[in-house]
Amino acid sequence: MKIISIIGTRPEAIKMAPVVQLLYSQIRSHQLLITAQHRGMLDQTLRIFNLTPDHDLDLMQRNQSIVDLTCRVLTGVSEVLRGERPDLVLVHGDTTTTMAASLAAFYQQIPIGHVEAGLRTRDKYSPFPEELNRRITDCLADLYFAPTELNRKLLLAENVAPEQIVVTGNTAIDALFFMKSKLAATTVTVDELSFNPKDKDYLLVTAHRRESFGEGILRICRALKEISTRYPDLQIVYPVHKNPNIHTVVHRELGACENVQLLNPLDYDQFCHLMIHSRLILTDSGGIQEEAPSLGIPVLVLRDKTERQEAVTAGTVKLVGTDVDAIVTETIRLLGEPEVYTRMSVARNPYGDGKASQRILTAIQAHFRDKRLRA
Repeated sequence: MKIISIIGTRPEAIKMAPVVQLLYSQIRSHQLLITAQHRGMLDQTLRIFNLTPDHDLDLMQRNQSIVDLTCRVLTGVSEVLRGERPDLVLVHGDTTTTMAASLAAFYQQIPIGHVEAGLRTRDKYSPFPEELNRRITDCLADLYFAPTELNRKLLLAENVAPEQIVVTGNTAIDALFFMKSKLAATTVTVDELSFNPKDKDYLLVTAHRRESFGEGILRICRALKEISTRYPDLQIVYPVHKNPNIHTVVHRELGACENVQLLNPLDYDQFCHLMIHSRLILTDSGGIQEEAPSLGIPVLVLRDKTERQEAVTAGTVKLVGTDVDAIVTETIRLLGEPEVYTRMSVARNPYGDGKASQRILTAIQAHFRDKRLRA
């Protein structure tokens, strides 16, 4: 049994790291291929999890378009697959790497396992291009590792055979538990930060999605400025993405606010350190919607739609979009109404128990065992 796991971005690396670690320990012929759709941030994450790629396509270019990246991933992955001829390609989530790598495997009739399958918003432009990336990948996949029962039902509604789907929980929780244990045994510092995260209340913010470019990120900044004015003793910590569509606007709008700290992008262990000690998180990230509930931290989602509807239903997150009044109002409620805060912070995390990677491995082994028996 020969498996190639394919990763392109930092979020993929975080969520796939526990799976890849387990596959290396249990599968003799396992390889890791990275496209380096993100270069620096991806490398940092791989180092944290002690992972070294067997194939590095090094595809990242400045100001790359989605079209150019898709073409390079398709060509580069195809070349590796032709040489290696794996029995299974394992991809994750909804990135351009995931979609193009799945297409490369399909063209060579190599089975595809999709980790984090079945997430949907039903709006092909939100999030963009992730919604279509994951739908295309699910059209091509042979094994579906669905984080939740809702994801399984959505796949069944699209006529995926029940025996192809395994509900596993989300590997993001596996990665978070790994990092919590590591942080408990080591000292992590964020050099740019002017205070000790253990000693002060602060809001943690991430906002970088493509659909927020322009007016969206401008409204988010205006809301943060309003919150900083109303709560001068409260720190707002915002690691800012390097993309100039985000970086330029955020620094122009918030750079002069005394209680807003704009940081460079952080390593995963540093970000987990900040997440664990934060009072409240405002984010447009998908992964944080899964991770924060395991830490008992409420999340306001800076998006109009989410493919992680389970968190909304469970009450661990709330959608506020990029509307200034909605962001400010809901932040004030959570800071000022203890019963509202407690209700969100104690709600059950719908994304599993941190054992998703083992369930994925077991399902892969069972698939190949059954295949041999049928042969």
